[in-house]
Amino acid sequence: MNFESELKRRIRTVRDWPKPGVNFRDVTTLFQDRDGLPLVVDGVADRYSGGRIDLVAAVDARGFIIGGAVAYRLGLPFSMIRKKGKLPHVTVSADYELEYGSATIEVHADACRPGDKVLIVDDLIATGGTLTAAVSLFRRLGGQVEGVVAVIDLPELGGSRRLREAGVPVHALCSFREDE
Repeated sequence: MNFESELKRRIRTVRDWPKPGVNFRDVTTLFQDRDGLPLVVDGVADRYSGGRIDLVAAVDARGFIIGGAVAYRLGLPFSMIRKKGKLPHVTVSADYELEYGSATIEVHADACRPGDKVLIVDDLIATGGTLTAAVSLFRRLGGQVEGVVAVIDLPELGGSRRLREAGVPVHALCSFREDE
């Protein structure tokens, strides 16, 4: 079994969504496949087992599905990275650029302890803006970001390169070229 091929065949590509020329990689079909989510969770958890991390954090919202399951599988705490205004207690925030504007993400100010080795999980790496902002949040809290992991990398959009240039190890379970 080729792991990457098994994942890719479970991911739906929606052509020209949300605008013409964009090939949207839809992980909902991966989650709906009874073997899909276990493939993802096991693929991530197996890579990061053995005490290499202290905390799993994930990006709102699809990242929560993966990150929460990975944290459970590894027996680790889980922190949520949310859109601005969604967390009820004291937060720290980071702004980042989107294709047409900007956005803000937040974590609780106690989302990690200084020195915690943090793994940040999301479903997809595109331009890297959200994940770079997430890394900055945990670094501000004193966390050591041990890596960013995603189900999908879109390398032509430069996000994984941007994260590596920021000193963050990056791992994706599969990647898609724009023309795939």
